[in-house]
Amino acid sequence: MKQEINLIVKPEFIKTYREGYPLISKESIVNWDKVSDEGVVLNLVDAKGKFILKGYHGIQNKGYGWALSRKKDEKIDANYFSKKIKSALEHRKEFFHDAQTTAFRVFNGEGDGVGGVTIDYFDGFYLLTWYSLGIYEFKTEILEALKNSVEYKGIYQKKRFDAKGKYLDEKDDFVCGEKADAPILVRENGVNFAIYLDDGAMVGVFLDQREVRKKIRDKYAQGKTVFNAFSYTGAFSVFAAVGGAKKTTSVDLAKRSLPKTKEQFSINGIDVQSQEIVVEDVFNYFKYALKKNLLFDLVVLDPPSFARSKKRTFSASKDYVNLLKEAIQITKKGGIIVASTNSANFSMMTFSDFIAKAFKELKGKYEVKERFSLPKDFRVLENFKEGNYLKVVFIKKLK
Repeated sequence: MKQEINLIVKPEFIKTYREGYPLISKESIVNWDKVSDEGVVLNLVDAKGKFILKGYHGIQNKGYGWALSRKKDEKIDANYFSKKIKSALEHRKEFFHDAQTTAFRVFNGEGDGVGGVTIDYFDGFYLLTWYSLGIYEFKTEILEALKNSVEYKGIYQKKRFDAKGKYLDEKDDFVCGEKADAPILVRENGVNFAIYLDDGAMVGVFLDQREVRKKIRDKYAQGKTVFNAFSYTGAFSVFAAVGGAKKTTSVDLAKRSLPKTKEQFSINGIDVQSQEIVVEDVFNYFKYALKKNLLFDLVVLDPPSFARSKKRTFSASKDYVNLLKEAIQITKKGGIIVASTNSANFSMMTFSDFIAKAFKELKGKYEVKERFSLPKDFRVLENFKEGNYLKVVFIKKLK
C-alpha cells in the first residue's frame, strides 16, 4: 500500500479543485512541508478536514501532482487503473477497427483521468511514457492494468523525468511481450511511417498532427511547392508528396533528420531524389531563400515550443511572430502557411494575435482557412484547457 498524507487546501483554491481542476500546485497547500517522496498518495481536505480529492505527488514542469479520484475511500491500485484504461479504450474503439490508421494514442494523461502518463498504440505494440518519478512509482499497478485490458504484441516505455524533463536513456525501453522490429511499419490514413520503439526519446512521428497532415494531403498539396521547416522525420513532407506536391523541401538542424526523412519517403514509394532534404538551421535557410528569391506555395511551420542551438535560443511565446514574418516572406501570394505550435503557455486567441501582428508588421493581408487543435484520441479534460496544447492555423497570404 502506498503511503497517504492529508494536505490542507488554502480557501481560495478549494472551489477550483472541487470543480475538477486536476493539477496540484504547491502554493495551493497550507502544509506542503509534510510531503517528501514522490509517489505518495495525497488526500486534499479543507481546513475542517472535509475531503476534496485524492491525488499523488509527482513533479513535472506543470506542477507537483495530479488528482486521481473524487472518492474518499477509492484505493489507487491495479483495479483503479484498469477502470481508467478500459474507459480510455472505449473512447477510442473505432480506431482499432481502422486498417488505414494503426498508430494513435490510447491514454492521454489527465484527459483520461491520470496525469503524468501517456500510452500510445503502434500496430499491436503499446508505448508508455512516464513524465514524473511520482507516477512511475505506480508502474507495477499500471502495467498490470494494461496487460489485463488489452491484447498486445509487446510493451515499451519511455522515462521523461530527469531534472529537466528530458528522456532518461537506459539503452533498453523494452518491458515485456515480443520485441519489435526496428523499425516497425505503421499506417496513418493510408500513409506508412517507420517507427522505432527502442531508439531514444522519439519514435519517428508526432501522432497529434494526424488530422493536419491529412488535410495537407487531401486539400492543399496537389501541384504545389512545399517548404517544411523544423521537419524532424519529414512527416508533413511525405503527406504533401503523397498528395501530389510538385516538390518538397524539408529543413531541420538535426543530422539524423536526413536519413530518417529519406526512409519515410522510401517506404511510401516516393523517389527521394525528387525531394530536397537540408540539414541546416531553419533561420539560416530563411536568409538563403530570401537571397535566392525562393518562393513556396505551401509553408509548414511546426517548431518546438523551446529549442536551443549553439547560435540561438527559440521560444514560441517570444519568437513566433518573427518566425512567421520569415515564413510570410518566402510564401507566394495566394499561398498557404500552416502555422503550428505545441506550446501550452498561450491560447489559440493569443496565437491568432501573433499571426495578426506578423502580417501587420509586414503590411500584409491574410485569411484564415482552417484551425485545428488536438484530435479525438488526445482526449482533453474540460476543466484543464492547458491540456489542449496544440494550435494549428492554415493561413492564406493575400498580400
